[in-house]
Amino acid sequence: MTGPAQAARRVALSLIAAATLAGPAPAQQANPFVPAPAAAPTRGTTLRLGKCVNLSNMFDAPSPGAWGRDLRDSDIANIAAKGFTAVRFPVRFSAHARQDAPYTIDPAFLQRVRHIVDLASSKGLAVIVDMHHYADEALFKDPLREAPRFTAMWRQIGAAFADAPRSVTFELINEPNDKLDASNLRQVIDPALAAVRETNPTRPVVIDGPKWANFDEMLKFDFPDDPNIVPTFHYYDPQNVGFDKAPWMNPAVRTDFGTAADIAELKAFSARIRGFIERTGRVPFVGEVGAHESRPVAMRATYYSLVTSAFASVGVQSCAWGYTNTYHLWRDGSGWEPGIADGMATTATLPAY
Repeated sequence: MTGPAQAARRVALSLIAAATLAGPAPAQQANPFVPAPAAAPTRGTTLRLGKCVNLSNMFDAPSPGAWGRDLRDSDIANIAAKGFTAVRFPVRFSAHARQDAPYTIDPAFLQRVRHIVDLASSKGLAVIVDMHHYADEALFKDPLREAPRFTAMWRQIGAAFADAPRSVTFELINEPNDKLDASNLRQVIDPALAAVRETNPTRPVVIDGPKWANFDEMLKFDFPDDPNIVPTFHYYDPQNVGFDKAPWMNPAVRTDFGTAADIAELKAFSARIRGFIERTGRVPFVGEVGAHESRPVAMRATYYSLVTSAFASVGVQSCAWGYTNTYHLWRDGSGWEPGIADGMATTATLPAY
């Protein structure tokens, strides 16, 4: 998910205030989705996540505290105590690495990342270390020119986590976009994956498809032939629920979710995920799921419950965006948003490490 500096993402999401829908909300439907056992891949691997939340807009900000408060050690304990069993950890490594070869990542910053990962692991949380955002958007503006720096950073990250437990996963780059597209994505990620494999030959590695980890792009993307990779996509649909405003939709803002039409759409979408698994043998996970923080809390609770349950019904795990700073599941001063975290679902069983 983008931060404030990229608020223009996806058809320039409007920043003007939204009009509240007039009239009564459509009737809500009961949750028809029953979590299934985790789908088993016949190609690639899968992750043991369970209930997962993103550590949003913290280490992925341009600098600590730029997009809200910094991450605290107590947040990890708080997340574990709520029953979460995994975190996705977005990190803007590129803002802490030299521009010239050998592109050294600041050792103090890398050590702090390792500290958070070790702390989460000690609390029983699986961790996805996700390279999220990129300083000056260089990788997205000129992918092939920036590729050597990108690869060098992953060589360092791989070495720094070579002794980490298998519950620690790498995600090469969040939401490829702009000029980093289907025509060159493999040219950029394949050398980085090879650099990771120098020190982590079997560690699971997550790969986002083109166009902001778009589901339709994932369906047709040619993933590397590596036995330990996992595809991912992100889900903020319908976008007049997932984002602050979707001016290209009618209405631009919804304050309800869970209608018969919503459930029908989730059933159809889940069937497409099942089709991808059957066709490719790969089991994806949903790296980001979100209903915008400006929506009513009860509506957001319904959204997170229904959407995560729909994915779990086809054996697919998902990760909520986000913990705090944006798309809050937790708010300092008032605690967990009522009903959201408790209502999230995951698969009926989890893969073994």
